[in-house]
Amino acid sequence: MASKSTSSGGSGSWTAQQNKAFENALVVYEEDTPDRWANIARAVGGKTAEEVKRHYELLVEDIKNIESGQVPLPNYEPTITRGRAKM
Repeated sequence: MASKSTSSGGSGSWTAQQNKAFENALVVYEEDTPDRWANIARAVGGKTAEEVKRHYELLVEDIKNIESGQVPLPNYEPTITRGRAKM
């Protein structure tokens, strides 16, 4: 998952490790958790509560766009491996 954020100071880019920590923290710190965004930011490392909240908002927006059909699914061509088609 890639962030669309473009803010400066390194906050616009998320490493694969930060994204994985973010996803795991979303499971641990559910919606009704007090100080949810601060806890998630601590779990991610290098991000503020506002940055992780914005990252979440962008993720939700992306999911809505995909589910509504606004984002076309990729059309992968099968590859041939040892005489068999592989997807």
